[in-house]
Amino acid sequence: MSPATYRAGAFVQAAQQLGLDTVVGLDLPQTLAELWHVPLGLDFSNIAVSVQTIVEYAQEKAFAAILSVDDSATELAAYANLALGLASNSPQASEAARDKLLMRQLMSAGGAPCPIFRSFWLHEDPDSIASQVSYPCVLKPRRLSGSRGVIRADNAAEFKVAFARLKRLLLSEGASEHETSILVEDFIPGFEVALEGLLTDGQLKVLTLFDKPDPLDGPFFEETIYVTPSRLATETQQTIADCVSTAAAALGLRTGPIHAELRVNEQGPWMLEIAGRSIGGLCSTILEFGSGMCLEELILRHAIGEEVATLEREEQAAGVMMIPIPEAGILKGVHGVEAAMAVPLITGVEITAQLNNQLTPLPEGASYLGFIFARGATSADVEAAIRQSHQCLRFEIRRSIPILNAGRNK
Repeated sequence: MSPATYRAGAFVQAAQQLGLDTVVGLDLPQTLAELWHVPLGLDFSNIAVSVQTIVEYAQEKAFAAILSVDDSATELAAYANLALGLASNSPQASEAARDKLLMRQLMSAGGAPCPIFRSFWLHEDPDSIASQVSYPCVLKPRRLSGSRGVIRADNAAEFKVAFARLKRLLLSEGASEHETSILVEDFIPGFEVALEGLLTDGQLKVLTLFDKPDPLDGPFFEETIYVTPSRLATETQQTIADCVSTAAAALGLRTGPIHAELRVNEQGPWMLEIAGRSIGGLCSTILEFGSGMCLEELILRHAIGEEVATLEREEQAAGVMMIPIPEAGILKGVHGVEAAMAVPLITGVEITAQLNNQLTPLPEGASYLGFIFARGATSADVEAAIRQSHQCLRFEIRRSIPILNAGRNK
């Protein structure tokens, strides 16, 4: 896992409940790993060296499974599992589930409905590219997750602004403009859903299907509310599951958790993305299976080869809101949490953003202000409760003021 992941606690706690002896591998330089007493410091950007580190560690104590918690380590986990002869998706499939261009190429060839797409290099002339694409279109980085850098453009002028903004973001992340390409694809109208599933020998078991009731039409694509069970017709839900199965097979994904994002319109479902890991953030806390089994426990049982008696989600409706960052600045205060918690059906309000820290909204940002959780009799009730709870919250954000001519005498 990465050091900043939201998801460490849930997986570590689930492992402890199952009595599993776990080793956490963090994306940290060796010197920091030693300083922080991390047993397994890894460099996710150097897969060969990291695999060797894992193999050497496994010589002292054998692993039953190696699991990636985040997108950033799925390829490393696949290579490490391969080196140790453990069950896993192939490295090629794991790469395809991270690289949006490769994902689109394989989905298109494998018969999964997806938008028309093209790739362009960062060093290319945006004026020239703007005249070649159809509108509205969506610009995407190939490897960032969580909707970072994803921008809609409705015309050539908007495209050039979006291209420059995405280029700045990628260069700030260390990308080379002569070695980095981006994806430009047709915008697909419709509403979005997210499917949480588990693959066993290539067969998909749908764990739950989330509706996303807020429109995601751009120019940025910030996730907000997820509710389950889905209110879509059973036939539509089955069509979505079939579409995800086709996409997973096209990429070569065969085992473990998947998280898929789709758009649905009058033509049916369209694949946006599929990831070889479970849902991000703290969203998994609303999911329970069988007799109170959490999602992470289910995934861990599956990873070590246990037979899971039931994969059926509880009958009660559940929902979560990823609280969006409204503007850039310094978070100075959070108000109304008690009132937000007091709303009927709300089960939790967790503010994860730290006071006096910089907030960066999408498309550059990579985090949320926090999460609101709810359970109730119906998805409609849960959605209404989350919206009411969110209205109770007020965030005091002070805009950052750049310091000019700091070196000059007053």
